[in-house]
Amino acid sequence: MPPGSHRDLTVRVLTVAVAVGAFGLAFGSAATAAGLHPALAALSSVVVFAGASQFAFVAVTATAGPVAGAVAGLLLNVRLIAFGFALGPRLGPGRLLDALVDGYLTTDESAAIGLDGDAAGTRRRLRRAGAAVGAAWVVTTTVGALAGTVLDVRALGLDVAFPASFLALLAPALRSPAGRATAGVAVVAALVLVPLLPPGLPVLLAGLLALPVGLRVLGSPPTAPGAA
Repeated sequence: MPPGSHRDLTVRVLTVAVAVGAFGLAFGSAATAAGLHPALAALSSVVVFAGASQFAFVAVTATAGPVAGAVAGLLLNVRLIAFGFALGPRLGPGRLLDALVDGYLTTDESAAIGLDGDAAGTRRRLRRAGAAVGAAWVVTTTVGALAGTVLDVRALGLDVAFPASFLALLAPALRSPAGRATAGVAVVAALVLVPLLPPGLPVLLAGLLALPVGLRVLGSPPTAPGAA
């Protein structure tokens, strides 16, 4: 079954939405445990819509204040620039409204699904994945925030659902030599930087160091059938 088929796309989108929902429960619970009002936790998922950045904001705010938390969240969102470079040539020029919608719905998961397939179907895959992820994220964040500290995310195994699902999304990219080279650069850089920098920054900088290779892999147009 080709990766762009309707059934395959539906399965992948729903699988990712369920995993993101587990992550949303964990974030909502963590946010209220750190002192955020449940309504503010839910609102942040609508306005910010970036799980890693929201987690970083909550964690850093609890120890270093809201300004440091906001800076940490913004730094983590720098990675979205890479997705913009990769998605831009595939989406092509369009209306401002299209650009705003596509930009809002671009997450790690929706970008991975959007880029996995023919260029013509990129916007369809991106929007379906982004809408499903967004709905799951907002709803489960709200539920997790209302449940508060009653929800034991570690005991339920929810804390590993999101990274496990994202590794599954990245697996197809590791089939090519260029994809493996990109992952290798990022992994080595992260391992070197972890002892030297605060949490969060090693992964961000490792991604930026691997960015030149990543852009070449993700931004390259698909080869036409029969092409040399």
